[in-house]
Amino acid sequence: MARDVATRPSPAASLVAVALGAAAVGAVAIGALAIGRLAVNRLTVRKAQFGTLEVDELTVRRLRIIEPQAPKS
Repeated sequence: MARDVATRPSPAASLVAVALGAAAVGAVAIGALAIGRLAVNRLTVRKAQFGTLEVDELTVRRLRIIEPQAPKS
């Protein structure tokens, strides 16, 4: 009659499995941080007041302000 022999995985294989798991968790964390950063960069100003200027729902990618010059006489 044949005997059933139970073998244990080697410690090196367990260590490799733990290292791969840690790398996967790190990759997910880095991806979550990148997505969070994109979300923060795309935030819009809902309501702001600067002196006499009141702004609702403002998204600005590029803003150029040219002040009018006084007419030359």
